Amino acid sequence: MEEFSVLLVDDEEDFLRTIIKRLAKRGLKAQGASRGEQALAMLAEEPRDVVVLDVKMPGMDGLEVLRRIKANWPSTEVIMLTGHASIDAAMEGMNRGAFDYLMKPADLEDLLYKLEDAYRKKCVNDSRKASSPTNNEPA
Repeated sequence: MEEFSVLLVDDEEDFLRTIIKRLAKRGLKAQGASRGEQALAMLAEEPRDVVVLDVKMPGMDGLEVLRRIKANWPSTEVIMLTGHASIDAAMEGMNRGAFDYLMKPADLEDLLYKLEDAYRKKCVNDSRKASSPTNNEPA
């Protein structure tokens, strides 16, 4: 698996620690944040390739964090994490630019598959932006 950076955002800290360890064993650069505000501060310091974001969190909810991520780091792909009760919120997240969503508890293999897919999409989009003419260059 190609190494890329992942930020997991979930207020369930045991879940967060477990997933970070398991992703690190697979060679990913994974870090965690337990609140939306903390995640945004971490992204401001060092943008990540993919963010895995819980929909329901205290304080700033996942949809607001998603909105801010897409406004400030549009090439960062976001995968929403949701419980059964918040499937509508996950769908709303996809309408707002999330790459995909996963139901909790997330199976590690499903998460890895979606992470790889999201990273591939980011790479394709980044290479398109790099090869497209800018406003300063003749077309």
